[in-house]
This record gives sequence, structure tokens and C-alpha cells, in this order.
Amino acid sequence: MLVPELSLSDSELIERLKQADLEALGQLFERYRTRVYRTALAIVRDPAAAEDILQDCFLKVYANAERIDTSRPLAPWLYRVTVNQSYTWLSRRQDRRTSIEHVIDRLVSPMRQAPDQVTEQTELRKKVREAIGSLNIDQRVVVVLYYLNNLSLHDIAEILDVPIGTVKSRLYYARENLRGQFGPNMVWLPEVAHGYI
Repeated sequence: MLVPELSLSDSELIERLKQADLEALGQLFERYRTRVYRTALAIVRDPAAAEDILQDCFLKVYANAERIDTSRPLAPWLYRVTVNQSYTWLSRRQDRRTSIEHVIDRLVSPMRQAPDQVTEQTELRKKVREAIGSLNIDQRVVVVLYYLNNLSLHDIAEILDVPIGTVKSRLYYARENLRGQFGPNMVWLPEVAHGYI
């Protein structure tokens, strides 16, 4: 009996990829593209750049298939590549003021609401856009990985290759910066962020 293609694990797909099976790469791409794209978009704030980063990440999966440890989950490795590619793109970019309109629309997209609620959501979008845009890149990356991708502090530390204390510190200061802009009762961020994925 043949194993259905969609039921193959990441490690099985990586093993197939090591044998130059491009279908395996396609399946991994379909499985992870949304997460990789959204992570890159939330960091670089440029849809075209996020698309390029997405493509580059999967080229790296293909190029490094032999070195990927199949005894470990693939997602943290992909997040690390995504973050590194995003850092590289940002370091090459001179104007960092690109709008994150698309990210914020996903973060706080209103369901069918009354006009006053839509207005409130529009104002919230603007405030969130400005607040996230004001974070330095290290804080923004931690916020994206923690709130938008629901990763643990330990996973983020592994992805960024920094001590867990550094992750905690960046997250703390990011929260403080956001709290400074939204006040001490900033309870919307996790709920809003979880709606993003």
C-alpha cells in the first residue's frame, strides 16, 4: 500500500529531497510557505521582499538538504533562515519606512462590524502599524516569532542563536515600548496577534 504524499513527515520529505526529489521540496514549500512569508513580511514590511525571502528560504532548503538534521523539527530551522534572510535584506535596504499595511490588515482585520467598530479597527491598525514600525529590528523579530508564530522563548533563542535571557530581554523591552505607546492595559496584542495566523 502506498503512503499518501500528504502524510509524509518533514524528515521523510527531507530524506526524499536528499535524493533530488523535487516533489518533496514542493510539498515542504506548500506546508510552510504561509508561515515563512508572514514571518518575513512582518519583519521586512515589504511584500515583494517577503516573497523573495520565501523563495530564497526554500532554495536554501534544497541546497542544504544534506545538512538538515532530520531528527529535529524543520520549522525552527526555517524560521532561523527566514530571520537571517530578513536581517540581510534590511541591512541592504536604505529606506526602512515601507508600510506594513498588509500585515496589520491581517492582524486586525475587522469582521462584518458596525461602522463605529470599523472606525475603531482602522484607528487600531494605524496605531499598531506605527508601534511595530517603531520597534528596533531585534525587538520586532522577537515579537513576530513570539506573538505571530506562537514560538516558545526556547525556540526563539535557538532560531536566533542567542541566549534565552537575550530573548526575554528583547521581548520585555518590546512590550515596554508598546506599552509606552498603548498604556499599561495593553491586552490586545496577543489576541490580535493570534488572529494573524
